[in-house]
Formats: sequence, structure tokens, C-alpha cells
Amino acid sequence: MSREGSGLRHGWTTGACATAAATAAYTALLTGEFPDPVTIDLPNDRHPSFALAREALVPGAEATVGIVKDAGDDPDVTHGALVSSRVLLGEPGSGTVFRAGAGVGTVTKPGLPLAVGEPAINPMPRQFITEHVAAVAARHGGTGDVVVEVSVEDGEELARRTWNPRLGILGGLSILGTTGVVVPYSCSSWIDSIRRGIDVARAAGRTHVAGCTGSTSERVAQELHGLPEDALLDMGDFAGAVLKYLRRHPVPRLTVAGGIGKLAKLAEGHLDLHSGRSQVSFEALATLVRDAGGAPSLVEGVRGANTALDALQQCSAAGFPLGDLVAAGARDTALGVLRGAPVEVDVVVIDRAGTIVGRA
Repeated sequence: MSREGSGLRHGWTTGACATAAATAAYTALLTGEFPDPVTIDLPNDRHPSFALAREALVPGAEATVGIVKDAGDDPDVTHGALVSSRVLLGEPGSGTVFRAGAGVGTVTKPGLPLAVGEPAINPMPRQFITEHVAAVAARHGGTGDVVVEVSVEDGEELARRTWNPRLGILGGLSILGTTGVVVPYSCSSWIDSIRRGIDVARAAGRTHVAGCTGSTSERVAQELHGLPEDALLDMGDFAGAVLKYLRRHPVPRLTVAGGIGKLAKLAEGHLDLHSGRSQVSFEALATLVRDAGGAPSLVEGVRGANTALDALQQCSAAGFPLGDLVAAGARDTALGVLRGAPVEVDVVVIDRAGTIVGRA
């Protein structure tokens, strides 16, 4: 399935894969036969089919199905992972009960949409699985009382490349997806992780969080303000996601930290700082320098700069505080997006070595 106009293929979330695996496993448990491929029903009238990569049946007791996740053309950390659902007959009247198998995390901090101690199988995948279990039960004369244990091969290792450790989801990945569909390069999982990071910080009583564009700016913000790890938001290019969520769910203080290039874009009003979706305007930087009283030769030098770092170095050599001007502009943009929400904002601009070159 391709994304309209982009030529890029959609993929399927871990939640969709777990739902398909649970559907096939419960069908086999009731009928003795695995449907292969297995078809599931997703929102927006989507009915994908999944080939079974692994299957095992203990008649009258349990069945397990594994499905290889296809994330389409999205650079998803779980692309190619084996997502398995093991379905066991449950206690009468228990309904669908969820367990974390190997490679699926457990919630250990408040602030997430799941209680502490619960397996990290998000609410929508739980709903999909529960609905499909009920449909299989109705079709084949089952009770629908089952335990569904979801696992992801190498999930604990993969989870180290996600936000899960910082969010307090330990032992593996989260089973995610609100529609079951992965839209290529939508970065929805990153933005969702930013939101969950803010939720966890608020639940922990944090009064100061830092949105950082990368690991260097994160280290600088942490050292500057003595922030604990759960107050650090790896916002990457998604400044808008941090600001819009804090507008609705405020924390008393926000530090925005990043390199001169990305924060120059924020100063100009861009909320997505990715190089493919916004560019540094050297005309805007030159205007900043001119309006702040920079010499005409410096204004022209900045206008013709190759990079934001080049512009910064020219200004530094002339004793001109371009970093502070960019920080002030980025702060103005942030306050504009926050629209009066009770959030104090400071901005820290760094160079590639991690030296602070501007603050507001």
C-alpha cells in the first residue's frame, strides 16, 4: 500500500502485527488450523492480510503465532522484527488478559496511559486484540476468555534505541499503533514519545524540562540546569510537538537547547527543524545583524555565509552576539506557540563542540 502522491509504501504497526498473530493463534486453538494468511480489520476500512512466520499449537491449551513486521518505507526501528502472540485459555469470565512476553516492556513510572506494572501494550492495540478475540470466539464457539502474551524477538535490545528506558518502560519495546498503519516519515512514534516524555515528567513532579535537538545539546542543558534524565525531551527536529503539547499540558519551565542552525530556523518561525522541511535563511540572519547595529560589511558577510556556523564564526570574530539574537528570536517563537500558557522559556544555543554561544 503506497502513500498517496509520495510513492512510499505504508507499513503496519507492532499493534497490528500482534492483533493478526493473536487472531491466528486463537483461531488455531479453537479449530486446530492456522489461517495463513490471516486477515484483520483496522480503522478506515482497511483489511490487511499477514503471512505467518512461525506457528505452534498445543491442542486444548495454547497456540503461538509469529509475524514479521513490515514498516513499509518508514525507517522504523522495529522493521523486520518478529512479533508473536501466544494465546492461552483463560479463567471463565476473565475476558482478554494481557501479558508481556520476552522483548515487550513493563510500565514502571506513572504518567503513561497504562498503570504501573502493566505490560507496555498500548490501549488501541489492546482494543484491536480484544475485538478480534471476541470475533474469533463468536465464529468458532469459544468463550473469549484468553491470556494473550505478546513478545518481540530481540525487543529488549531494540528498545535501547527508543525512548522506552527514559519513559520507565523496562524490559523491551512498547506495542504501539492507533490506526494499525505506519505512514512513512510521519514520525508519529517520535512525536508520541515526546508527549509521553512530558506526561512522565509531569507525573514525577518535574517543574523544569528541556527540549533538546540532539545528544550534545541535551548534555549541555543537563549540566547547566542539573536536570534529571526524565526531565530531558529528545525533541530532535520537532520543536512544534514539544511546544504545542506543553501549551495544553504546561510545565513551569522549559529550556530549549540546540545548535545554531536548527535554532536559527526556530527563530524564523519554523516548528519542524528537519533539513528537508525547513532551511536556514541567511537573509533573515543578515536582517537580524543589521537591525542590531552590525556593520554593513558584517551584514553582507552573513548574507553570503555558507552555513549558520559560518555566520556565527564571522559574528564572533567581529565581537557581535549573533547567538544571543538567535536565542531571543527562538524564544519569541516558542512563546508565540505557547500562547500565554504558564511556561517560562529560556533558550540555549551551542556550537558543534557543545560550547554555549547564545542565551535568552
